Amino acid sequence: MSRTEDQLQGITLLGNNSTVYPTDYDPSILETFENKNIENDYLVTLNCPEFTTLCPKTGQPDFARIVISYIPRLRMVESKSLKLYLFSFRNHGDFHEDCVNIIMKDLQKLMDPKYIEVTGIFTPRGGISIYPFANDGDEQHQELVKKRRCDMMNSFLSLSKSLI
Repeated sequence: MSRTEDQLQGITLLGNNSTVYPTDYDPSILETFENKNIENDYLVTLNCPEFTTLCPKTGQPDFARIVISYIPRLRMVESKSLKLYLFSFRNHGDFHEDCVNIIMKDLQKLMDPKYIEVTGIFTPRGGISIYPFANDGDEQHQELVKKRRCDMMNSFLSLSKSLI
């Protein structure tokens, strides 16, 4: 079930040996490919352990693991373009919560997934860890949206209770 050249038409970054790393936030870097399994509701999870951004006030670097999960519809995000897109946050100044929501909204606009969630697991700074979570879904997946929000709240509550 390999892909034809026509199906790979929009993929320009993968296999390109002269990669240019962006210096500013740039969602136009993102590329997609066709979901060949549209009859299935399946979950794609992307783990990005080396995310960096800047504090909008101090300019100091913030580090995080970004976890993106989605149920694709017709298009899927190509991983090298996602890597470069996330790299484009390196000089971008925004709060942790904003970064997670920006990533989710950019990917929604790009792919129109049935369901998407983005979690940021930011390294503590000033003795505080911040773990923003954003999710959304189409009409058929609204129960999943609510359930995942509850699951995330419960897991963070359990974590905080175990630390007391």
